[in-house]
Amino acid sequence: MTWKTEWKPLAVVLGVFLAFYYLPLGGERFDNAVFEALYLAKDYAQEHVLLCLVPAFFIAGAIGVFISQASVMKYLGPKANKAVAYGVASCSGTILAVCSCTILPLFAGIWRMGAGLGPASAFLYAGPAINILAVILTARILGPGLGIARALGAIVFSIVIGLLMHFFFRKEEHAKAARMAEMPEPEVARPLWQNAVYFATMIGVLVFANWGKPTEATGLWHAIHSAKWIITSLFALGFAACLVGWFNVRLWHMVLAALPAAALGLLFPQMPQLAFVAGVIGLSMLTSTREDELGEWFGQSWGFAKQILPLLLFGVLIAGMLLGRPGHEGLIPSEWVSQAVGGNSLLSNFVASFAGAFMYFATLTEVPILQGLIGNGMGQGPALALLLAGPALSLPNMLVIRSVMGTQKTVVFVLLVVVMATISGMLYGTFFG
Repeated sequence: MTWKTEWKPLAVVLGVFLAFYYLPLGGERFDNAVFEALYLAKDYAQEHVLLCLVPAFFIAGAIGVFISQASVMKYLGPKANKAVAYGVASCSGTILAVCSCTILPLFAGIWRMGAGLGPASAFLYAGPAINILAVILTARILGPGLGIARALGAIVFSIVIGLLMHFFFRKEEHAKAARMAEMPEPEVARPLWQNAVYFATMIGVLVFANWGKPTEATGLWHAIHSAKWIITSLFALGFAACLVGWFNVRLWHMVLAALPAAALGLLFPQMPQLAFVAGVIGLSMLTSTREDELGEWFGQSWGFAKQILPLLLFGVLIAGMLLGRPGHEGLIPSEWVSQAVGGNSLLSNFVASFAGAFMYFATLTEVPILQGLIGNGMGQGPALALLLAGPALSLPNMLVIRSVMGTQKTVVFVLLVVVMATISGMLYGTFFG
């Protein structure tokens, strides 16, 4: 044993000891911040893990098993047609309508299958940023100017960030493309259209199970929200039909797996989450006991869950302790943020984009938060900066991205989002504020 090898463990032990020794228990702000961390983690577990992340894990696992690397490389690889690759990636949010955490399993899935860094980064940003319902809500509540600027900015951001990520790490991308080119073409188990329908049913479950409640009690969005669980059930039936028809699942096995979910849905229509839980358990039991590609699918999905969930929950706890929930206090006083984002200076736009990047926003919650901040004096430029940085990033999101593609790429990705959001906010505030 030498000092050179042991000083790091000793420093960690000493740091943990001092942190607990001087723990400011009894202080009102610290105690409140601890409760805020737990409340935010509770809200996250109730609102996002079951309905958002679990379907996303299954979709990510399916990407790894049922989509060939050749297909991913053809449309999203380093040598793919740029217009196709970035077009598909940048428009993904119009279909998915997910938050910054739900996009992570899907991003990890296409990244693991060989997607180029540029298209994968564009997908990672665009998934939560280009949310049609959020854009409409922004336009109605905060004004059409911010709504249009948010939509256009998010699309442009996703493409520019993807192109810059590819440029900064082009040597790695060229080496990756060369390795992928040497891989043999895999055998195709079923036609492309069958896989497309199968994925469409899973995406339908993900999207409509999480369909947000609109502010108005009439119109198309409200009608869809009122029927969201009926629509989700129809997609689930289509998904079950795909497994029986194309994936060699026996009909009576599927009936046994789906029966508890159907019974709970009929007995407790006011609590559709119970039926959803039963459906997830049934699907897990159906797939985990098999030795074929469905068993591999469950294994891949479980692997993503083990990699991503602990980091997300840890990040949510830290974010809750530092910043609290919307309308509540963490360790950092909310008035500090409110005071720092007034006007249209470089500092105010940077603070807005930086704070937005580290805060956790559930889907659509950024709009009422911004409404309150604008009412307290927030400038139009910083408001756009937060809209462009906040939904696409969060502290939990960053921790997972780092585990997927490494520290260096994560730092560059976050810096690009923050810097571009700051510049966009300044421009918008100068010409339209």
